[in-house]
Amino acid sequence: MSLKELLRPITPKFLLELNRRYSVDNMRKFEFTAGADVKRDIIEKYQYEGPLLDMFATNKDFVVHKWHHYIPLYDRYFAPYKGREIRFLEIGVSKGGSLQMWRRFFGEKAIIFGIDINPDCVRFNGLAGQVRIGSQTDRAFLEGVVKEMGGIDIVLDDGSHHMDHIPTSLEVLFPLLAHGGIYMIEDLHSSYWKSFGGGYHAEGNFFRMVSRLVDDMHHWYHRKGLKHRAISEDCSGIHVHDSIVVLDKNKVFPPVHSQNG
Repeated sequence: MSLKELLRPITPKFLLELNRRYSVDNMRKFEFTAGADVKRDIIEKYQYEGPLLDMFATNKDFVVHKWHHYIPLYDRYFAPYKGREIRFLEIGVSKGGSLQMWRRFFGEKAIIFGIDINPDCVRFNGLAGQVRIGSQTDRAFLEGVVKEMGGIDIVLDDGSHHMDHIPTSLEVLFPLLAHGGIYMIEDLHSSYWKSFGGGYHAEGNFFRMVSRLVDDMHHWYHRKGLKHRAISEDCSGIHVHDSIVVLDKNKVFPPVHSQNG
């Protein structure tokens, strides 16, 4: 940063720009070496050689940008849905490569939709799936897309990664998710960046909400009630990985125990 920039008045806009630059710099330090073997890196680190590996590592069409450790996690959670007439919604279309990868992975029977706030993404409509333009915080828009899809079985939130947006999409879409479905949110390292509304101690940090959802899951054993009833009444499992949270949607029953023998 130049001396001129350092001497600028400290305004909210200036602080936001500093945080944005910090986030960008953070991302850069994790970049994989250009020209290195992506496939070998994933195999050696994560012992994963499933079909999604080739779809990602050898992609030559529309750009798909993913962290390497996501690939085996996708396979773990999404593989049971392959070849089925599932309804898959991805928040965030970006450069179109992700929808293309999901089409190859799930197969032709899958109903695949992507949403993005950027109108330029409409150029990907009909190539690997349907693309609709709108905000991930617009309830009417989200509900309209789900209605058009005939329901949803999987949601992948790869959208804005902003702390004001992620909970809103979750609170709208999770109740619409079919039982037996999953809701995955990725790139949650943004929870620790102020430019995305997060921060280590910030109340807006999405992992604070995850903590409340864990409390809700265990509401049988305390007297504080449900903080996020629309989600927690049918959330049967919460899985936390580096930058990824997965919520299972299933009918939840009061726990019981017994002694036999």
